[in-house]
Amino acid sequence: MVQIGKYNTLKVVKEVEFGLYLDGGEEHGEILLPIRYVPEETKVDDELEVFIYLDSEDRIIATTEKPFATVGEFAFLQVNAVTQIGAFLDWGLMKDLLVPFREQKMKMQEGKYYPVYIYLDDESQRIVATAKLEPVLDNVIPDYTVGQEVEMFVVERTELGYKVVINNLHSGLIYHNEMFRDVRIGDRCPGFIKKVREDDKIDANLHKQGFEKMDDLSTKVLDLLKTRGGFLAVSDKSPAELIYQVFGMSKKNFKKAIGSLYKQRIITIEKEGIRIV
Repeated sequence: MVQIGKYNTLKVVKEVEFGLYLDGGEEHGEILLPIRYVPEETKVDDELEVFIYLDSEDRIIATTEKPFATVGEFAFLQVNAVTQIGAFLDWGLMKDLLVPFREQKMKMQEGKYYPVYIYLDDESQRIVATAKLEPVLDNVIPDYTVGQEVEMFVVERTELGYKVVINNLHSGLIYHNEMFRDVRIGDRCPGFIKKVREDDKIDANLHKQGFEKMDDLSTKVLDLLKTRGGFLAVSDKSPAELIYQVFGMSKKNFKKAIGSLYKQRIITIEKEGIRIV
């Protein structure tokens, strides 16, 4: 069954001058893949992975282009234009993504970025987006364990901290006083469950519990990394003299400090040096 707003693997059934027709089953019949999206040497009976959506005339159509997000996902997208019916977002396809005025928390402005949720309108079968994220979150009882690793999408800054979407399902909060590095709205990053409250509200962390308190050596390394743009060409393989020159500590203490930061997924240790995640 073909799913609009999703990737589908469909069989090529006909080749025409302006593209290929794909087998959309009984419900959708033959679906056009315009010639500009046809991979070289594709022939009848081949199977292609394509994204299915409606074109500007509301005809079902296929593309091999990849949108920034699909139906059922969250994304941080830029407004290309604002018209009488709503805001149109750049989501990586020729046809922009509509956010109707009724689905905007505040009036969207051209050129600005907003976190949105992409969904399929049941009546029109059009793919649209909403900036009102709360109704689509927390509809499933959270079943997480303390310390469990999750995927997070940062959606809003508040007085307490940053609101995040957890595993595409739940809302969570990272408190300002528990953050070891800067995040921005639209960031996607791994995180960890700190606590699921009795009211099912979720507290999250950017690091595993047990590493909340960094020692002075780790803090010194991290602070210097931040001032140098997030990367330093010094690693645990560097000469002790260079390490002392840059950080003012022994090679042994340096290895201990970056080992702690690495375990917390604050940095990566590369061949050329160390880098903030």
